Amino acid sequence: RELISQYYSVRYGLTYAPTNEILVTVGASEAIDLALRAVLNHGDEVLIPSPSYVSYAPCVTFAGGVPIAVPCLAEDGFKLSLKALEQVTGSRTKAIILPYPNNPTGTVLDDEDIEALSAFAAVHDLLCISDEIYSELTYTSRGHISPASHGAMRERTIVINGFSKAFAMTGWRLGYLLAPSKLLEAMYRIHQYTIMCAPTPAQYAGIAVLEDGFDNEFAQVTEMRSAYDARRRFLLSRFTEMGLPCVQPLGAFYVYPYVKDTGLDGDAFAEGLLNAKNVAVVPGSSFGAVGKNHIRISYAYSVKCLEKAVGLIGEYLRELK
Repeated sequence: RELISQYYSVRYGLTYAPTNEILVTVGASEAIDLALRAVLNHGDEVLIPSPSYVSYAPCVTFAGGVPIAVPCLAEDGFKLSLKALEQVTGSRTKAIILPYPNNPTGTVLDDEDIEALSAFAAVHDLLCISDEIYSELTYTSRGHISPASHGAMRERTIVINGFSKAFAMTGWRLGYLLAPSKLLEAMYRIHQYTIMCAPTPAQYAGIAVLEDGFDNEFAQVTEMRSAYDARRRFLLSRFTEMGLPCVQPLGAFYVYPYVKDTGLDGDAFAEGLLNAKNVAVVPGSSFGAVGKNHIRISYAYSVKCLEKAVGLIGEYLRELK
């Protein structure tokens, strides 16, 4: 917890007390579950940007809440619009999930976005659950900006993060929560009686990673981000050439091509591509109805694999024509 506190202070300019404002969890998935179970009463509504990660809505339901999808459109860069938020916010709205950088779109928040969301949350007295699991994979010159870093947002924000994406530790199941002590206390009680603690070996691995990072100014993270950025640019270029337009992803490791111009929606395109070329992509509808004409492609693969897959997708497109 001391190292996590230091990490967020150095990387994102946020200070949290190790003793009562940081909780280590079994992956970021447990952190999402804890946050929702701690703050929701039965029937409370939670605003969830659509498209976004598939687990948010079920976790809200498990906690007794009501998930409310907020459409985020390609013409807006898949960003949350205040107009869309206002249309679905009511007297039972308790919280908003801010999943940025976003899975599947790669959308990130800039200072202007966070200022607007901060004002909106204050007016409607909303808690914010900021899932920052892809924070280190942000390709803007400004880098990742945590909503909690803006003014009074810290006191109404639960920050979720983990080691899987930032440090290539998928499978170690090591995440954490950052929150004001009163909020964290409620989450700690649930964690204590359901999980007890994250596995000790995983925590020692996290300590080693952070200590090495501070010693080397997180050079390996920088190297990894550069490699992902190169793959991102490669895919954007190739899909543009193929006639599959993409909103430029500025974070995470996904591209989200629009496939409707092929005559197929995302589900039909993904199924046809799998059957014809043995290339697996995820239908955009998996992340919300807004994405029905999109597919999600991960570039967490070698350049060689990506080149082969893109070549096969090109063949599939030519056969469709």
